[in-house]
Amino acid sequence: MSMQMNSQKIFNLSPPSLLAIGFLSFIVIGTILLKLPFMQKEELSWMDALFTATSAVTITGLSVVNINDTFNHLGQFVILLLIQSGGLGFMTFAILAALSLSPKVGLKQQMMAQDSLGQTSLSKVTFVAKGVVAYTLLFELIGVIILTTAFTPIYGFARGLYYAVFYSVSAFNNAGFSLFDNSLMNFQHNYLISITISSLYILGGIGFLVLMDIKQHKRWSKLSPNSKLILSAIAILNLVAFILVWILESNNPLTLGPMSFSEQAANAWFQATVPRSSGFNTIDTGAMNHSTGLLTMLLMFIGGGSLSTAGGIKVGTFVVLFLCVISFLRRNEEIRIFNHSISHETTYKALAVTAITGMLVFFGYFILLVLEPELDVFDLMFEVVSAACTVGLSRGLTGELHDGSLFVLSILMFTGRLGPLTLAYLIATPKKSRLKHANANIQIG
Repeated sequence: MSMQMNSQKIFNLSPPSLLAIGFLSFIVIGTILLKLPFMQKEELSWMDALFTATSAVTITGLSVVNINDTFNHLGQFVILLLIQSGGLGFMTFAILAALSLSPKVGLKQQMMAQDSLGQTSLSKVTFVAKGVVAYTLLFELIGVIILTTAFTPIYGFARGLYYAVFYSVSAFNNAGFSLFDNSLMNFQHNYLISITISSLYILGGIGFLVLMDIKQHKRWSKLSPNSKLILSAIAILNLVAFILVWILESNNPLTLGPMSFSEQAANAWFQATVPRSSGFNTIDTGAMNHSTGLLTMLLMFIGGGSLSTAGGIKVGTFVVLFLCVISFLRRNEEIRIFNHSISHETTYKALAVTAITGMLVFFGYFILLVLEPELDVFDLMFEVVSAACTVGLSRGLTGELHDGSLFVLSILMFTGRLGPLTLAYLIATPKKSRLKHANANIQIG
């Protein structure tokens, strides 16, 4: 009876509260496991364990320690489980667990999944939850097969398979964790490895709803406006970023400069698509020009598709805001995309997500400037954006930060994965009011 009452109390919590508790539980469990002596090759502080667990669960990829040198295979396996748990999402596990116990998912549980899965139709929650798991395992398996063939000639079958599993899971979940101290810079010239990993994190960052829509309809004309928007925007952003990175870094002797034409193209593509939330790098991120670093920060802020393993404000949010500005300048009465209108509620949500993420970045940056006055201000900003948008790219600054700064970044990673909008609901649950007020004439601009 007491267990039943406790479970009822748990499910009476608001969906954002349950989502936050779920992710926080994974972080706490992960921290404790990683701190156990038999998980480590080298002694690990509690702060480093917390930071690593938070980075793994939030699929960010920032790290203060060398994963391969600090953790043994068991510790690395725990990190892999944390990445997979964070990628699939706590609420996806909750829905599947509920399905195994009952043929129907209750209304409260469905509302929980709505917040996690970004799904507005309650009838589709179960379908989406199953699809998330199925697509994750499918693409990770394909990645393992291809990467095993690429790593085996270099490291042998057993070690090659181990690397293939680790990097396939890390890449598809946009985690960016690497077993090498220089990420993937050892494979600048190995096109099979770089293309496979970039394909995995791009697919993971598109969004599961879009992937399911493509499978169901197969033709562009039959895709939903959301799918068309996400695919078009990602293609344009990747192409523009690819050209800009290539141009900006082609003469940099520390990055693309010494490479051949084809190697420059491959590595420019990798570095242009990585900021969408992956966190890997094939060139030295700290050696990039500030112009490329600023472009990277913008791409990190935008992120990937909704209901994906990517972070940021999401591509759909960015496009809606962009179309809102264009519509206002043209004095259009409605915002249109692919012969459909975008509701005012969607516009408000996009504005809220962007504003909250922007405030998180500002306050995080401000605190780090106070705590780390001796460090480069540009590198600090890069670190904050990477953490808040759960990307994992760094200009080599993470290991130099004090514990207080690492704790601030941990909070940013947690809130970034939780979702700015969910965080806003968690802090202040919206209340409807029947009271209407007179319009105020507020001057803008």
